[in-house]
Amino acid sequence: MTNEEYKIKSIGHIRIEGDDPMKADYFVDIDEQYRSALTELDKFSHVMVFFWAHENDKDEIRNSTEWTTTPPYGEGTPETGIFATRAEYRPNPILVTTTGILDVNVKTGIVKVAGIDAFPESPVIDLKAYFPISDRIRDCHIAPWLKDWPEWQEDGMEWWVKQGFFDDHE
Repeated sequence: MTNEEYKIKSIGHIRIEGDDPMKADYFVDIDEQYRSALTELDKFSHVMVFFWAHENDKDEIRNSTEWTTTPPYGEGTPETGIFATRAEYRPNPILVTTTGILDVNVKTGIVKVAGIDAFPESPVIDLKAYFPISDRIRDCHIAPWLKDWPEWQEDGMEWWVKQGFFDDHE
């Protein structure tokens, strides 16, 4: 079964309005045929958005035989395997962000979210409502080189902006 291929369909795309990441509006636009799947999503506070890193979907990346990298997390970050990162360059460029739901319009297929670390027009491949029983871990730890990162996602956007992350990706 090694190297089997699977077909993934886009169900929509990411839309970002505004240039300042702290003030921008973030949307997940769902294609018409999938809009009924949004029914009752507004009853949840958060959603996991799975999307395709389309700007890094290149044969030279996906067919690489070397999957280690030095993540851009700051000084003292060791070389790691790609699976020890959240990097967008992967054998299958599937990314996920858990984000707050601000509004859901089933009729238009627009889900306004609190933020997302995707590029505009990134294809969305799935949405999953955030369930604490499935998605939250009580006793977990992270790698030592990430010890100075914010503990909570809600503090992350401001921290990323201060790190200059968005300066290189606009």
